[in-house]
Amino acid sequence: MSLGGLTEPIRVGFESTCLLGERSGVGATASAVLERMAGRDEVAVTALGVSWRGRQTLPSVVPKGVGAESTMFPARVAHRIWQHANWPSFGGYDIVHGPNFVVPPGHGAAELVTIHDLGPWRFPHLVDVHVRAYPRLLDRAMRRGAHIHVPSAFVGNEVVEYLGIDRDRVHVILNGHEINLSGDPTRGRQMAGGPYVLAVGTIEPRKNFPVLVEAMRHVFDELPELRLVIAGAPGLASDDLESAIRRTGNQERVSVLGYVSDADRNSLLAGAECLAFPSLYEGFGLPPLEAMAYRTPVVAADAGSLPEVCGQAALLVSPADCEELARAIISAVADDDVASRLIAAGQNQVHQFSWDRSVDDLVRLYQRLGR
Repeated sequence: MSLGGLTEPIRVGFESTCLLGERSGVGATASAVLERMAGRDEVAVTALGVSWRGRQTLPSVVPKGVGAESTMFPARVAHRIWQHANWPSFGGYDIVHGPNFVVPPGHGAAELVTIHDLGPWRFPHLVDVHVRAYPRLLDRAMRRGAHIHVPSAFVGNEVVEYLGIDRDRVHVILNGHEINLSGDPTRGRQMAGGPYVLAVGTIEPRKNFPVLVEAMRHVFDELPELRLVIAGAPGLASDDLESAIRRTGNQERVSVLGYVSDADRNSLLAGAECLAFPSLYEGFGLPPLEAMAYRTPVVAADAGSLPEVCGQAALLVSPADCEELARAIISAVADDDVASRLIAAGQNQVHQFSWDRSVDDLVRLYQRLGR
């Protein structure tokens, strides 16, 4: 809309419930986007909260310059209703963006929903009952005319080929990465109790941590001074991980820290000998980039989007092969030539991903869909 030769900012409702409580990778991504949207003249952004308990908290966790509006419904109640009706809705926006698989009804506004991966569709047995509702919620949004944003070409192709969505409704905008070198490697080694291989992520089946624990049994034979540190909130695979640790007999050499603060996470990334990221399935995969920024060698699975994100800057292995995973970790830690090559390639790779560039592309998409 133009007024006196000036273009009014597009009004964006940005669903922000993922900013409340302990933040997952999706919450960190949403926060990075909002921080950069807050200073843009082309958009007027309001954070939308779908939460009963967090409705009072939302204004305090969004960046300055971003408004806040909340429903009176808990998210799970709203999700159940949205499977059958377009209420409760948020009105008064040109576009409503749901950055975490679900977009609230926009009361006539354009709608955009971010699909980070197809886990709820392809592996419903690996997610909880709440997440298993995402396919029905997406079907409902698509009938309202929603478009889909994905963070990698890998997920974009999956959405088109696996879900049968028209390609012109699927928009690939890569996640960015903010280089933050505030981590203290000495603090990381103190937390670990010595030199360590780091794994990060919620303890869920697709992270493949039991296989990593098995692989580390071979690593410990070669490099007995090493430890394994796993930092991530408890999840559906917590019992499997505990069983794997007991089965390998390495209870004294494996530390499961649970959820850690951003400061501790950064220190762990800075101090690690290697990041092991053997995930069975990722739609993007931020931890490898975070490790590369800290000059920490990366071993990752050759699965999902990880080859796309890591490029030549990681040792890519089959996530099902314990021995291959072990050999790669040993090489990344003990072979100076390999470590140097990975570090140099990582410094180049990490600069391929920019949040400013991502938000530029998102704003252009908002303007195209919302006008």
